[in-house]
Amino acid sequence: MTNLLEGLVTASYGRHYKVESGDTEYDCVTRGKRSDVACGDRVKFKLTSLDQGVIESIMPRTSLLHRSVAHRSKLIAANVDLAVIVVSPVPSYYDLLVNRCLIAAEAAGIEAVICLNKSDLGEIAELAYQQLSAYIALGIPVVRVSAHHDIAAFRPYLTGKVSAFVGQSGMGKSSLINALIPDAGLVTGEISTALDSGKHTTTSAKMYRLDETSRLIDSPGMQAFGLNHVRADELDQLFVEFRPYIGHCKYNNCRHTHEPNCAVLAAHQAGKISDSRLQAYQDILRGLTAG
Repeated sequence: MTNLLEGLVTASYGRHYKVESGDTEYDCVTRGKRSDVACGDRVKFKLTSLDQGVIESIMPRTSLLHRSVAHRSKLIAANVDLAVIVVSPVPSYYDLLVNRCLIAAEAAGIEAVICLNKSDLGEIAELAYQQLSAYIALGIPVVRVSAHHDIAAFRPYLTGKVSAFVGQSGMGKSSLINALIPDAGLVTGEISTALDSGKHTTTSAKMYRLDETSRLIDSPGMQAFGLNHVRADELDQLFVEFRPYIGHCKYNNCRHTHEPNCAVLAAHQAGKISDSRLQAYQDILRGLTAG
């Protein structure tokens, strides 16, 4: 196919996309009902006018962060280096959602960091930080910031990477991006108008340039994070602290829920696996094996 341009998808809403190519942004759509393009994708597209085009193909991805329920996926971002899981003390975050985000990142081969926003709120912020100690013990960075006061500690994690911000509603993802990129709010308004976003209900995402080597992707808040794309018999491998014990259980097909002589349950009893992480594993496993 001739006369195709290559570009970077910098915004997505339904089957409407912003594609950056050179110094120009184009409003693009997909052919038919195709909706498997994600923010962060590199694509080939054909111009239909001076500033509009049709996406013809997606170039190979290095990673894809997505969530899924039965027979349906919601793409969050493609070609991501870092998943930033944003939590805050108010409103309180769902620990199981944090675990689900971590598992999705691990399954996609994406590095993860937990960002505790609103850390200026005193005692409740300190309590929230203590509740994240199980993740710190796993070597997952937990960065304390305040979108409205101080985000300096956060910047080094983002340098030279494409970072996708994920988490439940109200945690302050957009506020963090506005603090990092002061004109992001203005850009958001322009993109929403250009993509006619008021008429769509599907997941949207927007990419911002932090500096010459760094980009940020803001994704909508979520209350659930489906993991139907993860196989039940591979879930335990995605819990990094389980790995030393997998293969040492009495039964080869041990699911680490109640089986006798389970090495993972023994490690939990010995204090090497936290209560919250074991419960998260068992909760997610139940969902994957239900029905």
